[in-house]
Amino acid sequence: MNALPGYLGGDKNIGGIKWVASFVRNPFKHGLPRSISLITINSFETGVPLAIMDGTIISAMRTGAVAGVACKYLANVDAETVGMVGAGVIGRTVLMAVNAVKKQLAHIEIYDLSMERAEKFAEEMHDELGVPVSVADSAEKALSGKDILVTATPAKEPYVKAQWVTKGSLYLHMSGYECDYGVVSQSDKIVVDNWTDVKARNSQTPALMFHDGMLSDNDIHAEIAEIITGQKPGREMREERIFFNPVGMGIQDLIVANRIYKTAKEEGYGKTLTLWDEPAWV
Repeated sequence: MNALPGYLGGDKNIGGIKWVASFVRNPFKHGLPRSISLITINSFETGVPLAIMDGTIISAMRTGAVAGVACKYLANVDAETVGMVGAGVIGRTVLMAVNAVKKQLAHIEIYDLSMERAEKFAEEMHDELGVPVSVADSAEKALSGKDILVTATPAKEPYVKAQWVTKGSLYLHMSGYECDYGVVSQSDKIVVDNWTDVKARNSQTPALMFHDGMLSDNDIHAEIAEIITGQKPGREMREERIFFNPVGMGIQDLIVANRIYKTAKEEGYGKTLTLWDEPAWV
């Protein structure tokens, strides 16, 4: 279980937190999402809770959106093939976002430990995106030679090999310890969402390398916000291998949750929760 707080300044002036639980067996044992979360938004003037809402879909969609933003700045302009491992919810939202950014996608190849799950995923994503989606019989087959690589699995041991990641590719490393250290080491640029958070969580390949003394702060090319704002360059050369590693930030959830809250207020959705008629003590 994780708590992801955040703050939005300016005219918004709100704080908030996502409380998220991740149980990888949920879909198979209980028919529940792997990740279930709750988001609370508070006024930063009074501290009063403004909204409490389910964060499960928000969390999934913002994770995919972050990958889409990374594609915009880090993938080659004409990238058209995607290789993916993990036929789950995050895989779905990542593909939705990548397809929104890369309108010219020609082929997606998916691998999952469950062939049945992979085939169902491929059919659904083809219908939704209008892009050919095929099922690979191995992770290597799915990823090798692709313009954009995506891994989104709960793997405990690395399975992605450096030789699978070709020059000119963008690797979206969406989960934990999914690739060999060599994949990161050979990358021309390593980009993260928040390097401090990545190191603190210490569950993803770059963080493990850092704590093993095999990666330094100076090896991180940029945080994605620095590229978006023009402080640092994104992709500069066609042949660059770029590795993108998001760990997830509470501010991402809060931005989306706040827009939903505002829309709900404007359109009359939601219920008012009375905490008290009058405070017991002031």
